[in-house]
Amino acid sequence: MFIEVLKSKIHRAKITQTELDYVGSITIDENLMDAANMIEGEKVLIVNNNNGERLETYIIAGERGSGMICLNGAAARKAAKGDIVIIISFAMMEFEEAKKFVPSLVFPDKLNIAIVD
Repeated sequence: MFIEVLKSKIHRAKITQTELDYVGSITIDENLMDAANMIEGEKVLIVNNNNGERLETYIIAGERGSGMICLNGAAARKAAKGDIVIIISFAMMEFEEAKKFVPSLVFPDKLNIAIVD
């Protein structure tokens, strides 16, 4: 039996910009992606702590060390610059494997610099 479990989480990152006129996705600083064990193109759930919005999209790699968290396309309407979001990815795995799996958790500072738990 396969179950879906938390794989990675960037907890309480700050939206640095929004780009409405873009195809779509979320742009994330590559340092944050590495710390959270996330890759470009990976599906993520975005939870906005400021307004309660939730949306699914995919990751585009942003400039390393920039602290960038940018919602693009229609997703840009779901957040404002300065909003605090949680970026979550999940993985499918066998039940027994899932019991032992340890997700990657990242707690960025106020500049979106990765602090790994």
